Amino acid sequence: MALRMRQSLAELEDEFHDEMQRAQVRDEKMRRNAVRRTRVRRRARRQKRSSIRYWLLVLSLVVTAVGVTVAMFETLYYLLG
Repeated sequence: MALRMRQSLAELEDEFHDEMQRAQVRDEKMRRNAVRRTRVRRRARRQKRSSIRYWLLVLSLVVTAVGVTVAMFETLYYLLG
């Protein structure tokens, strides 16, 4: 009876050890996936902000060019008119 008890305890210890190893592997895999998802989200946010900034810059340049052109022609109209 004692021999069977030792065998079952040894088997339980082996199973526990195997389960701990699987848990460590699973936890490490989950951590790597979380890090990867975080990087992807950061990259997407950075790209979106860059795109918005680019279009704001283009818009401000166009508005400035139109404003300067209108002011220039109004000034010429007043000077020559």
